[in-house]
Amino acid sequence: MTVKTILVEPNQLLRQISKPVKQVGKEEQQLMDDMLETMYAANGIGLAAIQIGIPKRIIVMDISKDENKKEPRYFVNPIIKNKDTIKSTYEEGCLSVPNQFAEIDRPKKCDVEYLDYNGKKKILNAEGLLATCIQHEMDHLEGILFIDYLSKLKKSMIIKKLSKIKSTRIVV
Repeated sequence: MTVKTILVEPNQLLRQISKPVKQVGKEEQQLMDDMLETMYAANGIGLAAIQIGIPKRIIVMDISKDENKKEPRYFVNPIIKNKDTIKSTYEEGCLSVPNQFAEIDRPKKCDVEYLDYNGKKKILNAEGLLATCIQHEMDHLEGILFIDYLSKLKKSMIIKKLSKIKSTRIVV
């Protein structure tokens, strides 16, 4: 497994719509393993393939709190089938928008149809943090970041901050 570089906003790739996966094979499983390793290394709870520059409809997540009891989840070609009309609010952050957080309202529950690590079709009834995380990661597949739900002013302030940080990191 390899830890990959996570793209940081502003980056055009993050705004790209990801392509469906034709079938889950060794290459996709290796990608999911690398994504999980990358996510754990960055102390995240979810990661979409596009965040490491690969425009495939694949997300991984692990919302378990216990360091010794990991519960990785793999979603290939996820589709939300039902969304609750009741909303819940979570403070969200994102590995592609480092050190920025905001409260975002999303449906409290959702049903997700997807292929698992082995390409088997599954349906998950998610609620709470799991539902929020799935929706957040699935937004990435559509080129949407959590900051897109904020006011124009808040969003532009965050992007300016990230742009400054990125420009100071460049070493020639």
